[in-house]
Amino acid sequence: MQLPSLKRYAVAAALAVVAAVGLTTAAHAQQRAICYNCPPEWADWGSQLKAINSRLGIQVPPDNKNSGQSIAALIAEKANPVADVVYLGGIAADPARDAGVLTPYKPKGWDQIPADLKDPGGNWFTIHSGTLGLFVNVAALGGKPVPQSWTDLLKPEYKGMVGYLDPTSAAVGQVGVMAINLALGGSYENLDAAIKFYKELAKNQPIVPKQTSYARVISGEIPILIDYDFNAYRGQYTDKAPTRFVIPKEGTVVFPYVMGLVKDGPNAANGRKMLDFVLSDESQTMWGNAYLRPVFPQYLSAEAKARFLPDSEYARAKPIDLKKLAAAQAKIVDRYKNEVQ
Repeated sequence: MQLPSLKRYAVAAALAVVAAVGLTTAAHAQQRAICYNCPPEWADWGSQLKAINSRLGIQVPPDNKNSGQSIAALIAEKANPVADVVYLGGIAADPARDAGVLTPYKPKGWDQIPADLKDPGGNWFTIHSGTLGLFVNVAALGGKPVPQSWTDLLKPEYKGMVGYLDPTSAAVGQVGVMAINLALGGSYENLDAAIKFYKELAKNQPIVPKQTSYARVISGEIPILIDYDFNAYRGQYTDKAPTRFVIPKEGTVVFPYVMGLVKDGPNAANGRKMLDFVLSDESQTMWGNAYLRPVFPQYLSAEAKARFLPDSEYARAKPIDLKKLAAAQAKIVDRYKNEVQ
């Protein structure tokens, strides 16, 4: 007599469990944010993504786009956005804003960011910066001397050993063009010095990847890469690789990296939480421990700073003018495509 009731109870209980699991799964699925251009091997994003998951309960899948690819994707997806936040080289900050793919958000700490390192309307803001130079795997040089200047890279002894990211899409590639151009006597308006350099470098059969190439330097596949100090220090001190960082004797630039909230992103609330986190004391300290210059310099620990080259070396590194660089971006791409590539 009680069996039908027990069956009904069992069925009801099973349905309740299924419903609960469904709700839990749905809630869990919502706790995510999509960040374009957050590659784990670049700038120690891997540690940041783990911290965001641990502290905020938000999962952020790794994404290996570069700045140019990220903006192209955001524009293509404008009617139905996929990403919630984006991380970009500073050269891409204003173009992303002007393309209408960002929406204003001023995270906690925004007021403390220097005016030239953020969009006054709140569309983007700097989280850290790096100094461009030579990321060198000393062991992979085969006994050749460590290059000390941009022009050293043109020497025949480094044939097939020099790499740089593709300037037609990667921010670091475009910054490299301008850093070399300014160091060799050019200006933001006149790129002749850089184009001449890259045409000469082409004779040395350079390696020109489109994506971040940290692992290829660590392995020795690319002995010399035009890249940032934070990658070289990470190789030297964290991964114990035979890498060194060189600030070329002709000079170089300091370049900021920025983030912004994607307009109409599907997980906007989580995106805002993520942007708050990257300016937090904890995150800024983590950036410093990954050998980047936090936008809030007080969070660069003495221990981390002690592993940087001396300040006398960094005196040759000057802040880049983001607006002038952005204005030159199309010319950099066009001239490289038409005269070098």
